[in-house]
Amino acid sequence: MRLAEAVGRALAGYGVDHVFGVVGSGNFHLTNGLVAGGARFVAARHEGGAATMADAYTRTSGTPAAVSLHQGCGLTNAMTGIAEAAKSRTPMLVLAAEAATPTSNFAVDQAALAAAVGAVPARITSAATVWEETLEAVRTARDHRRTVVLNLPLDVLDLEIDQAAPLPLPPPPAPQQAGRQDTDRLLEALRTAHRPVFVAGRGARGRDARDVLTDLAERCGALLATSAVAKGLFRDHPWAIDVSGGFSSPPAADLIAGADLVVGWGCALNMWTMRHGRLIHRDATVVQVDDTAEALGVHRDLTFGVHGDVAATAAALVAGWDAGTGGPPGRAPGYRTPSVRQRLGAGVRWRDVPYEDRTGGGRIDPRTLSAALDELLPAERVLSVDSGNFMGYPSMFLAVPDEQGFCFTQAFQSVGLGLATGIGAALARPDRLPVAALGDGGALMGAAELDTVRRLGLPMVVIVYNDDAYGAEVHHFRDSGAPLHTVVFPPTDIAAVAAGHGFTAVTVRGPEDLSGVTAWLAGPRDTPLLVDAKVHAEEPSWWLAEAFGH
Repeated sequence: MRLAEAVGRALAGYGVDHVFGVVGSGNFHLTNGLVAGGARFVAARHEGGAATMADAYTRTSGTPAAVSLHQGCGLTNAMTGIAEAAKSRTPMLVLAAEAATPTSNFAVDQAALAAAVGAVPARITSAATVWEETLEAVRTARDHRRTVVLNLPLDVLDLEIDQAAPLPLPPPPAPQQAGRQDTDRLLEALRTAHRPVFVAGRGARGRDARDVLTDLAERCGALLATSAVAKGLFRDHPWAIDVSGGFSSPPAADLIAGADLVVGWGCALNMWTMRHGRLIHRDATVVQVDDTAEALGVHRDLTFGVHGDVAATAAALVAGWDAGTGGPPGRAPGYRTPSVRQRLGAGVRWRDVPYEDRTGGGRIDPRTLSAALDELLPAERVLSVDSGNFMGYPSMFLAVPDEQGFCFTQAFQSVGLGLATGIGAALARPDRLPVAALGDGGALMGAAELDTVRRLGLPMVVIVYNDDAYGAEVHHFRDSGAPLHTVVFPPTDIAAVAAGHGFTAVTVRGPEDLSGVTAWLAGPRDTPLLVDAKVHAEEPSWWLAEAFGH
């Protein structure tokens, strides 16, 4: 058997059930080996889209995916998606064929490219070492939550090897246990806090962490918030205040800023989550719990850090609390007072915040659009959001059923990843309606993958917030008096572009035009739907104004 096919079969055996990519001569046999081993191959139209699809699939399913790439240009085409995955600590494998000679047109320093964007470079070097090297790449991705670029030189891929079984994959390591001194210190902080707030991030996603965090919060009276990537984790909890940071509604921001204890659970507490520190009271105790020691205190000064797995640490704190009180609460009210309950009852969602509807002149207010779509679209949805001025509207006006219903590829802040994100998330959750929210800039950057949506038969809703501009730049530089012609464009009929790819497409200029969405939802949904929404754009979105200081 060719080594290429054997490695593909081995990776499928290790649990890689989806592989995304664009197949060329270098990765042809490798990809076929994955398929022969039982993995599903999803052909993208661009390697950048393939990398982001694999990233989104891994985040949403919890199962590592792979990207299969041609040597050289296949990898360089995929680098933006790989950078996003690496910054997000997505445990996925990038399988990159590699030129065997430096004189090849395809020859580039692939290991250096991987390292430059924060991925872990690895290489298959020989038939004698192939199984150890393959196993190490898989373990690095799984156990250290890293994006691994596994380079496969063409001369090695073409070797013939025996059909020997690959090495067995050992079980994952036990969760990192926090030290007793750290848990005692945090327990004391929880006992003495009057207004504690928990902010759960990427490291707290999942039912186990959610359940034990809500138990702990019940005991100490904490309010529950998330970072953007964990949106939906505490959905429908009576003491949840949704997302902390730039996306926070005014009532939620006020409550977070009033906290005397802020605990980040698997959350970096970075400038976005804490509004450049403005959501942290000057006298507040700030604690970060993370199973990666190097992550503690990277983005801000901490009162102290706790090196430990989120669920395991929270469980130890629940046990410590109960041991100190003789059993479950009887607890102090903490932040869960009648006055706070009244504030929460008045609404912490952006949909509850009054606004002046600016629909008119052939443009729909993006808040009006988003709120209407939230009512129309089924509640069981998986929402993916691209980057841009518009991004807060779908992120905060469209509800999601849980944290697996929101896929947010924003660690690199690249425009153009949203559609591919939606494809990966849709394949991970075929039981939910996939919804991808894009700006016009991102929609046109990623337009090649409209074909992939149609070809896969995904019943996806693509919403384009179309202001005929790079809106973030327009609003960032408008007050400077600088010319804006480099970031403003003539109107583009994105509905027509989508129709050419086989979509049902509707153009929306006012709420009455959403009848086309209603009709699609009532029908067989045998084509994907694109909503080309001509949105009002005379002012920056609230989160952009916050970020840029307007």
